[in-house]
Amino acid sequence: MAVDMSMKVLIVDDYKTMLRIMRNLLKQLGFENVEEAIDGTSALEILKEDPKFGLIISDWNMEPMTGIELLRNVRSSDALKAIPFIMVTAESKSENVIAAKEAGVSNYIVKPFNADTLKAKMVSVLGDF
Repeated sequence: MAVDMSMKVLIVDDYKTMLRIMRNLLKQLGFENVEEAIDGTSALEILKEDPKFGLIISDWNMEPMTGIELLRNVRSSDALKAIPFIMVTAESKSENVIAAKEAGVSNYIVKPFNADTLKAKMVSVLGDF
């Protein structure tokens, strides 16, 4: 099945520069329908209002709700649990990768990354586009 390039993508990061970078990378890849949240709490509010997102890309380290807490909330919600979820972090510690996998992450990106890396992770989760 072809990837819907107009699907809504939610990017979550407490660092505005990173949100801008991710938005620009997604735009380079052809995804224009991007919404932003500055932490897991606001992301969850957005998702509860409108669960029709095709992908969530979230940073791990945020306050007050971290990316892993957001992931656990998404996976425990019947309305949200099927949304592909890519975790982004500066941490490449194996225990973090294991914790994310156990929580149901779809894929994992270590910062810094470029459009090619993002596309490869998205293809592994969504299929080719």
